[in-house]
Amino acid sequence: MLQVCPNGARASGVPVTPDELATAVRAAVDVGAQDVHLHPRDETGADTLDPRHVAAAVSAVRAAAPGVPVGVTTGAWTAADPAERAALIRSWKVLPDHASVNFHEDGAEHVAATLLDRGVAVEAGIFSGTGAAARYLRWPRANEVLRVLAEVTDTGPETATATAKDLLHEIGTGHGRPVLLHGEDGGAWPVLRLAVRFNLVVRVGLEDVLTLPDGTAADNTALVQTAGMLLQA
Repeated sequence: MLQVCPNGARASGVPVTPDELATAVRAAVDVGAQDVHLHPRDETGADTLDPRHVAAAVSAVRAAAPGVPVGVTTGAWTAADPAERAALIRSWKVLPDHASVNFHEDGAEHVAATLLDRGVAVEAGIFSGTGAAARYLRWPRANEVLRVLAEVTDTGPETATATAKDLLHEIGTGHGRPVLLHGEDGGAWPVLRLAVRFNLVVRVGLEDVLTLPDGTAADNTALVQTAGMLLQA
């Protein structure tokens, strides 16, 4: 499965408004994206869990790409207090299909449980170098998540693959959930190739990388198209 991550928390050069996200996702789906992870933004361009902005972004993308699952971030930068993040999730009127929860962040278990109790599937975000894998594996509801989101923060083109293998070893297989493996910037394409080799779920988009493997600047459509060719190969 190929997920597109069209914007992330990047400050510029990415789709921000609901209409921009809808256009970007529609184009990415047309060339092979099967799932979406996006960051709703407020009027200032900051990531947010505010129910109005979540509803606007999710609804616009669903209208543009019917039937494609849409997920959002719940990163601590959207609201530092996990109790506030959980309260915002409980206030959502339009529910995404899934949401990512970073297990190295304070209150991750509470945020994830709130999502599950609302019927929103969880991507359990496990960042390399954080010890989040052990914390996730201790959580009694670990086997209820949609998938594990293995996030390699090592951006070195020569080292990211080894870091990814170490992270996968930390996560193991006992949780029984699918794993989405992805890297960032210089590590994005090496890690994506490893994910393809290991038959894992993959993702790509401007949140993770701004260029094609040859260094050419790209948009979400070109990134997804290139990842799709690697999957087919």
